[in-house]
Amino acid sequence: MIQLLLVEDDQRIAALIKQGLEEQGFEVTAAYDGLMGKKLAVNRSYDIIITDIILPNLNGIDLCKEIRSVKPDVPIIMLTALGTTDDKVEGFDAGADDYLVKPFELRELLVRIRALLKRSASNNQVQGFILRYADIEMNMHTKIVKRNNKEIELTPKELKLLEYMMQNPERVLSRAEIAEKVWDTAFDTGTNFIDVYINYLRKKIDKDFDTKLIHTKSGLGFIFKKE
Repeated sequence: MIQLLLVEDDQRIAALIKQGLEEQGFEVTAAYDGLMGKKLAVNRSYDIIITDIILPNLNGIDLCKEIRSVKPDVPIIMLTALGTTDDKVEGFDAGADDYLVKPFELRELLVRIRALLKRSASNNQVQGFILRYADIEMNMHTKIVKRNNKEIELTPKELKLLEYMMQNPERVLSRAEIAEKVWDTAFDTGTNFIDVYINYLRKKIDKDFDTKLIHTKSGLGFIFKKE
């Protein structure tokens, strides 16, 4: 499920947006001031953030800058009644990916959200020499893996398995596909070596973290996704 953070001080508007997005299948967390928005954005993992500009305690421009300093890749949409070119430029300069002027229709917001999520998904592939997904990243040159900035030691085969899963997120990978792409061999149904390596990898990248990334799909294989 897509995790979305909404920062909007008008609780009536926030409730309407939250309800509309939840009806479309999003999981929405609402914050009503900039400082709470910052705390949530920095300490939790979200697929996309929507924020008003005029907020108590910390305005949306400064909030966006704070988020960008620690999470440069999360998509951010600004909602505001301020629609001049200068206002938009200031928002984009702060790091916003898109800008929507109030009042707006929910379906327009949905179009913007889906476009940014699609772009973000493609950015989860190799960016230069860094492979990223959610809060995990792999340096393709040094082979250093970090999750939430914590370095994780992996064996060469575990690295190759993780690399393939990160390059194919949110898609069920069969044991036969993994055997072919990671081990360059046909899958032998009489062995469980892929399951063994999946368990090795789980213990290293999932065990000590609240959000699990490797999931088993019974009878189908495995899927790498934030859940």
